[in-house]
Amino acid sequence: MIQPVPVIQPVLRDRPRPRLRDRLKRWWILLLLPLSAGMVLLARSDPALTESLYSSRVYPCFARTLGRLTSFLPFSLLELLVCAALAACVVLALWSLIHKFRVRRSLLQPEESLGLGLLLERVIKLLCCLLFAFVLLCGLNYYRPEFAAFSGLDVRESPPDELAALCTELTLQANALREQVQIGENGVMQLQSSSFQTARQAQEAFGRLAVEYEVLPDLPITPKPVLNSWWMSMLQITGIFTPYTFEANINIAAPDYNIPATMCHELAHSRGFMREDEANFIGYLACRRSDSVDFQYSGIMLALVHSINRLYEVDYDAFMEVNQLMSEGVHLDFADNNAYWARFEGPVAEVSTAVNNTYLRVNNQSDGVQSYGRMVDLLLADYRARQDAVSANSHQL
Repeated sequence: MIQPVPVIQPVLRDRPRPRLRDRLKRWWILLLLPLSAGMVLLARSDPALTESLYSSRVYPCFARTLGRLTSFLPFSLLELLVCAALAACVVLALWSLIHKFRVRRSLLQPEESLGLGLLLERVIKLLCCLLFAFVLLCGLNYYRPEFAAFSGLDVRESPPDELAALCTELTLQANALREQVQIGENGVMQLQSSSFQTARQAQEAFGRLAVEYEVLPDLPITPKPVLNSWWMSMLQITGIFTPYTFEANINIAAPDYNIPATMCHELAHSRGFMREDEANFIGYLACRRSDSVDFQYSGIMLALVHSINRLYEVDYDAFMEVNQLMSEGVHLDFADNNAYWARFEGPVAEVSTAVNNTYLRVNNQSDGVQSYGRMVDLLLADYRARQDAVSANSHQL
């Protein structure tokens, strides 16, 4: 008879409980959470202090330094990081399945864990770092004074007839500009330049705007066309500014008339104006001052869609009158845009909208995704200022 080799069973000993000092050393990074909250509360309590210490001093240093570095890359760093993260998730899932298979086949002991506890710990620490970095790199800008304080615009309640006059002006401008843009085979507006050339034109447009508004510095940040823009369309996103890479990422799969205004919108975020209504309005100003007819048309269309939607809510008869003034080409571009985004409606888009809505509410925009439409208040203030200027010039003559 063969005598089996005796197996020595290991003696299990109780591990010593970690001391408080060791726990603090391991989890000190959690202190970034109250530190982030304290910075936000301080910024919220005193917008003027936020502007003088952070928005006009600290933030531009980040934007110029990091923005210059990432602008050297001819591709979107965010897109690369997203692809890498997705690949890592796939590898982790496969590794977990392989581990379970080996345990079932008795190739591994059940006690040989994957280290999921350690992985969870690292994920928590990473999220703490990301939150703190977001607050430090751009989050405090949500609590700076509004753009109207720098532009001198008088934002107030406006009567419906004033809104109708604004919509009429924008409609006539859109009609005229539509005659000058390039038309594609499908009959809708088509950009005359490539996505990368359009991105450089957007940076140049903001350079002109910086001459007029000191609070909008000329930064070395160029919008980044996202090569795999389909995932942005799935989420119904036209653009996204990422403070971690200081990139203005643009969905170039969207209808062409959206792209120039979207680029300028995201560049407005890169200048530290994080509220969506202000980014829309600043983007409109940059498009209006551009030499490119594509940019002018895109900016007018952005302003028109928000203004006429507001008019529809407050005065339907006036809305119908303005709607009849629109040229066939403008109607066609709007219809093409609606048809494009209708293709992506579904659960994914709904979740994306809900997440965006929550994000905006958390960051000092109580009306969530509806904040985009508040651009109309700034457009009306700008309309009154231009009308007053014309009136003053006529009196002088």
